[in-house]
Amino acid sequence: MARIVMKFGGTSVADLDRIRNVAARVKREVDAGNQVAVVVSAMAGATNQLVGWCEALSPLFDAREYDAVVATGEQVTAGLLAIALQSIGIEARSWAGWQIAVDTDGQHGKARINGIEGEVLIERLSRGQVPVVAGFQGIGPDNRITTLGRGGSDTSAVALAAALKADRCDIYTDVDGIYTTDPRIVPKARKLAKITYEEMLELASVGAKVLQTRSVELAMKERVRVQVLSSFSDAPGTMVVDEDEIVEQEIVAGIAYSRDEAKVTVRRVPDKPGIAAAIFVPLAEANINVDMIVQNVSEDGTTDMTFTVGKTDLAKAQATLEAVRGAIGYAEFSTDKDVAKISVVGVGMRSHAGVAGTMFKTLADRGINIQVISTSEIKVSVLIAAEYTELAVRALHGAYDLDAQ
Repeated sequence: MARIVMKFGGTSVADLDRIRNVAARVKREVDAGNQVAVVVSAMAGATNQLVGWCEALSPLFDAREYDAVVATGEQVTAGLLAIALQSIGIEARSWAGWQIAVDTDGQHGKARINGIEGEVLIERLSRGQVPVVAGFQGIGPDNRITTLGRGGSDTSAVALAAALKADRCDIYTDVDGIYTTDPRIVPKARKLAKITYEEMLELASVGAKVLQTRSVELAMKERVRVQVLSSFSDAPGTMVVDEDEIVEQEIVAGIAYSRDEAKVTVRRVPDKPGIAAAIFVPLAEANINVDMIVQNVSEDGTTDMTFTVGKTDLAKAQATLEAVRGAIGYAEFSTDKDVAKISVVGVGMRSHAGVAGTMFKTLADRGINIQVISTSEIKVSVLIAAEYTELAVRALHGAYDLDAQ
């Protein structure tokens, strides 16, 4: 007997027929003798509608009331799935995040989980009951409902799996696993049987949208084995596991891309100590995440600083830089939204030289100019013109022999 947390995303519970399909999947696990807890997202489109209502009433809405409204989407799904399970003979009960309780900090709209009291649910599991938990939500220090931000149901599921000491956390979505790249761009992309936490975390952070970054961070920290699989087929999924569970490592696990980046260049900045802090501290204080950074020093004692931010933060970044222009002393700055970040990820890079060289040569052979480069121990990312995104992904996928045989 295993203890499993099953998480179903919005497309998996988009209507009553799909909720019935989810109930049938849960019943199969229960009939196999497993203890099962379920975490659900809101039905597809429901959260967008709830957010739209808040914004229509007031663009400057109270974040606490926003959370009270948008958390209802998951609660509806949890109740409906519990009813569907009861109708096919499975003892089930729905739980809102505050009932468990999922303890969070007080950052409404983007709260982080501090911990989950799992004892009550463990007792229910031991009695054969299936708890159906509303994802994406918890209870803050002020005893009010909080939400975890977009994709937060994945994080809810992993946190619950850790609290319940589950053997596995199954994330059901509209894809049947994790691929070497986006199959819509590269039809020969291969589905991976296993991928390491580190690789999945890097892929999620640079554009792969299969799993939410915070959920992978938590899974790695708590050593929760995560499986990604489809709600719409019985095909085996992809396991996200410790590196030592993978016997033979690929040099490169996958190619990711993101079109959500914007490039900012601050020109003719005085080249002196503290100038980087003068630029990036105000951006951090404005909650703007800066990703790739490159500096070009000129002979005249000035420097150009280029970096990337999320496209949604570009206007705020511009306003922030304009507000501190006097303190920085730059001549001008420019922006470019027509860029894309392409990343090559693999733990095999630690022990193999030449991965970056292969990337640079492959792009050069196709006339693709590299604007910015950033690296980590298991990742190389470059910024290129957005129009070359698909060409770059296809070329790199072939260059690293990732195409399915």
